Amino acid sequence: MGVSNVVSVLLFLVITNLSNQNIKGIDAFHQIYEELQSESVESVNHLHRPNFHFQPPKHWINDPNGPVYYKGLYHLFYQYNTKGAVWGNIIWAHSVSKDLVNWEALEPAIHPSKWFDIGGTWSGSITIVPGKGPIILYTGVNQNETQLQNYAIPEDPSDPYLRKWIKPDDNPIAMPDYTMNGSAFRDPTTAWFSKDGHWRTVVGSKRKRRGIAYIYRSRDFKHWVKAKHPVHSKESTGMWECPDFFPVSLTDFQNGLDLDYVGPNTKHVLKVSLDITRYEYYTLGKYDPKKDRYIPDGNTPDGWEGLRFDYGNFYASKTFFDYKKNRRILWGWANESDTVEDDILKGWAGIQVIPRTVLLDSSKKQLVFWPVEEIESLRGNYVRMNNHDIKMGQRIEVKGITPAQADVEVTFYVGSLEKAETFDPSFTFEPLDLCKIKGSNVKGGVGPFGLITLATPDLEEYTPVFFRVFKDTKTHKPKVLMCSDARPSSLKQDKGPLAKDRMYKPPFAGFVDVDMADGRISLRTLIDHSVVESFGALGKTVITSRVYPVKAVKENAHLYVFNNGTQTVTIESLNAWNMERPLQMNEGAL
Repeated sequence: MGVSNVVSVLLFLVITNLSNQNIKGIDAFHQIYEELQSESVESVNHLHRPNFHFQPPKHWINDPNGPVYYKGLYHLFYQYNTKGAVWGNIIWAHSVSKDLVNWEALEPAIHPSKWFDIGGTWSGSITIVPGKGPIILYTGVNQNETQLQNYAIPEDPSDPYLRKWIKPDDNPIAMPDYTMNGSAFRDPTTAWFSKDGHWRTVVGSKRKRRGIAYIYRSRDFKHWVKAKHPVHSKESTGMWECPDFFPVSLTDFQNGLDLDYVGPNTKHVLKVSLDITRYEYYTLGKYDPKKDRYIPDGNTPDGWEGLRFDYGNFYASKTFFDYKKNRRILWGWANESDTVEDDILKGWAGIQVIPRTVLLDSSKKQLVFWPVEEIESLRGNYVRMNNHDIKMGQRIEVKGITPAQADVEVTFYVGSLEKAETFDPSFTFEPLDLCKIKGSNVKGGVGPFGLITLATPDLEEYTPVFFRVFKDTKTHKPKVLMCSDARPSSLKQDKGPLAKDRMYKPPFAGFVDVDMADGRISLRTLIDHSVVESFGALGKTVITSRVYPVKAVKENAHLYVFNNGTQTVTIESLNAWNMERPLQMNEGAL
């Protein structure tokens, strides 16, 4: 993923008044600050720095590129600024791990050096090709700012660390033709091999306001030809960055599928990252390999209001198939929401969220996500709470752990839904609007209830993660809202009127597709100083927030369970752990 013309995008937002359509996320743009791109970091401020999320020792990171499991090691390549804490000077950094928890930094894999990438080595993927080993596909930018698709190969495929990479001189392997937008042609996916003897990869693009995913085919992984038509496109969605395309099983809800799996009991997932909104969305559908066409099921919106991997601060995600444990794993980037000045002062910007497993939900209508089991190896001190009633207006503190660095799992029992507020289907409210109007302090019937994270005892600062249950008058079923609200998270004042001078403290929200027939709903939240990563109903709805409290930091942070609904809620079970720092987090060459 690269930086498109930010000025034209912002003008587009103003002209079309997208803010009235709930198109948020403008403050999350990684804008270009040329004067700051190479401002060296003298020291790193650790006040809000996460301790168990992936990040380099300093400077800016963004997209995860080409995660892969190879010869006993997990590899993560990612976009990295070697010289500063804002976007710029982007290379492919490279780290390896045996367990997805402890990471060793290696020397960078690729950096701008040849005519086909001298203007940038942007996002891409990695594919293990039988007989050849791993091959990187990536977007290069030439001196005319045209985006080209290139490949790189390991100098020694037998090296499990893949330390050295070569960019052959027969690049590029794909160039935009006269029908395409040469400044919007990027981010090739991991390729898959088909029965017709061709490799295939998907590349994101746009034509005017239509988002496009092109398919390219090759027999030898060097000579690629664009299919006659896009695999899929959608009007009014803008540039499709960082596409991801993979199958999921309709019968096995425990294991992932590799890209080349062919069988009758599958659906495909097409995920795209929207350059306009800085959000992602995905659809489920059917892929016809003979026609190279993907057709969404039509059960969810194919556009801005579609399903998301994560409804919060999350972008440019990438999945890979883990052959070791037969699972598909998702990586994603969470940008800072602090001011640019503070990013520079602290000397770092950006993290990768905790890697998550990806499966089709048993309803077959959506995906579910869950932190990889390896992260549980960091659990330390443990506390629990069982069968504890919370009446309206009560909050109960969770003591005995480190609230600023914790893993919390709680199951709530609400019993009857008779007191749930009415949700009129004629409402035009989106989840985000509801969360804004009905925050954690607004009394309800069934909810709001949930966790109050990174809080001061007087709630001068706090980040609530909560549910509110409505009764849908049309379906006569519960409609469950999940919110993670950063608005009260920090007392820090804005430093000016410009976007770079303001903290981004939005509420994030999504509906949770549960019937609550047994009156229960679960919540898991990973808290890591400036990260609040939450999984509702066993991963049906996921929200990541970035927050920067002034007072509720380190040992001064508190964690509570609360209820502000008239219906008494029971903490059926709560399990909480300290989270330890990994033994190794990117110490090494970088």
